[in-house]
Amino acid sequence: MRALISSCRTNEGPAEIVRVISNHPDAAGLSVALDNGIKTEIVDHRRFADRASFESELGRTLESADIELICLAGFMRLLSPDFVNHWRDRLINIHPSLLPAFKGLDTHRRVIESGVRVTGCTVHFVRSKMDDGPIIIQAATPVHPDDTDERLAERVLHLEHHCYPLAVRWIAEGRVRVIDERAIIANADITKTWLINPEA
Repeated sequence: MRALISSCRTNEGPAEIVRVISNHPDAAGLSVALDNGIKTEIVDHRRFADRASFESELGRTLESADIELICLAGFMRLLSPDFVNHWRDRLINIHPSLLPAFKGLDTHRRVIESGVRVTGCTVHFVRSKMDDGPIIIQAATPVHPDDTDERLAERVLHLEHHCYPLAVRWIAEGRVRVIDERAIIANADITKTWLINPEA
């Protein structure tokens, strides 16, 4: 949240955060938003009889604020295909792995237990399946032999704070198009460095 706010308030950030909406009244992001003068809304899913009613109210809240792009962060509920399709290519998410690997919860524990050498984060357009959709940007970090869930999560979070604002900026600049379920970024520099782990 803070990384997105900071990015949007610099000359490099052409986007504006106009609303922070949470389905949990005690979400930390609400106070961060208020401290930065951003309007907040609470749409508590527990107040609704079913998912359709909740998503209907969520949709009305978004439409009334003239939202052009939804950035999910810590939203731990699956959205229905109807909701996702209505906001198709205007709804993005960040996940703490190199998708399509390690979808779902307990990501860092599963990464360590699997023995993979590299992990990272992914910003992607949302589709109706969990942690699925065209990938906008990814960043990687080595997995260390002595990593704990917490240490690995801290390094991945640092990558997330870099990648999410970049993805939002590119979309706001009109540089991102989805073609055949692949996100194409105009004028993107492709990294020429290698990440090899271990090196010897």
